[in-house]
Amino acid sequence: MVIASIDIQDGKVVQLRQGAERVLERDNPGELAVDFDRFGEVAVIDLDAAMGKDGPCNIELVKPLLRKAECRVGGGIRTPEQAAKLVSLGARKIIVGSSAFRDAGKPGGFGVNVPFLQAMSGKIGRERLIVAVDARDGKIVVDGWKTETGIDLIEAAKAVEPFAGELLFTCVQREGTMTGIDLEPVRNLRAAVSCQVTVAGGVSTVDEIAALAGIGCDVQLGMALYTGKINLADAFVASLDWKKSTEAGLPMIVQSADGQVLMTGFADREAVCETFARGNVCLHSRSRNKLWMKGETSGNTLRLARMRADCDRDALLATAEPSGPVCHTGAWSCFSTNRNFTWEFLQQVVAERLRNPAPGSYTATLDDELVREKIMEEAQELCDAKNRDETIWEAADLLYFATVLMSRADVSVAEVLNELDRRHKK
Repeated sequence: MVIASIDIQDGKVVQLRQGAERVLERDNPGELAVDFDRFGEVAVIDLDAAMGKDGPCNIELVKPLLRKAECRVGGGIRTPEQAAKLVSLGARKIIVGSSAFRDAGKPGGFGVNVPFLQAMSGKIGRERLIVAVDARDGKIVVDGWKTETGIDLIEAAKAVEPFAGELLFTCVQREGTMTGIDLEPVRNLRAAVSCQVTVAGGVSTVDEIAALAGIGCDVQLGMALYTGKINLADAFVASLDWKKSTEAGLPMIVQSADGQVLMTGFADREAVCETFARGNVCLHSRSRNKLWMKGETSGNTLRLARMRADCDRDALLATAEPSGPVCHTGAWSCFSTNRNFTWEFLQQVVAERLRNPAPGSYTATLDDELVREKIMEEAQELCDAKNRDETIWEAADLLYFATVLMSRADVSVAEVLNELDRRHKK
């Protein structure tokens, strides 16, 4: 997997050389998150908090990003409660660093903080916890890389692995320099642990990304990405295991946003690159032995939301929005005749009726006052339902009118579900 980094300092997206010198800054984190999410998870790092300021310092800037993209969040996360709050707001994973290596009972105050890691892992789950094993010359550094701990990188990695599903290794002396990754410590680290390892620091070519993928490591990109030295589409392609490819490429599953499988096919390097470039799913046509964009003749294209590789990097999953029937038979998908009727689909229908009222459309007659009256009426009828069938009927009425009200207020189903998800994870 290729992970793009959004580092935030003083309310800006920045890139620092050696964790100190600000080389560039941007002020569009939301746009970056949406774009980066097409290629992989996004690392959102609060640098101010990581460097010791009272944190989280940029939480109001971070929060909306967690619902725009699949984010892993780090920087100044010092308590399980902080971590759990970020997960409830939508963070997929939590990155901890300095606090994992502070132990007042050890010489110099540094050592693997087992109670802290146990508490973190217990609160959010091992699979969500990433420990940053940032090192300079083979020794762990903390406090935004300003403080040396004397802890050996490999010994630290082995000690924290029981509590973390992933390690983030930054080769600090190469960070921000674009002078190339030092592969020797990466190989040593990869051999020492069995959990997932993501590598950052100095990566400047797609060949290095391919080399890291070849030894089973993901890569996190910063400076090389923002300066244009590396293109994310090229990086994504380089991270895949093409040795397992057929002549037509790697297998690709295409699904809708609600998870319904739409079709399968094969994508070679060209097809993957063209998918990102065009924004529509492209495949390798085995019958014609050439590049094929789904819908190029019928117009029933598949608009790409994001693409992901599986754990072995030899199969692809594309999430896309279909513009019409996907199957050549005219069916909604190649695996189902009809589209799943989801709450999201209901809102799409309602929104279309409000935007383009058809003659006789009941939905189009529902102004703010009338829809609120109907919601109160249907809520009472749901409460008065006498049996199972009545409960289903009245609940459907209430959900429909609530969806109309939401649509008129420009509130999406996704936002409501996100709020329920936040409450569930509190």
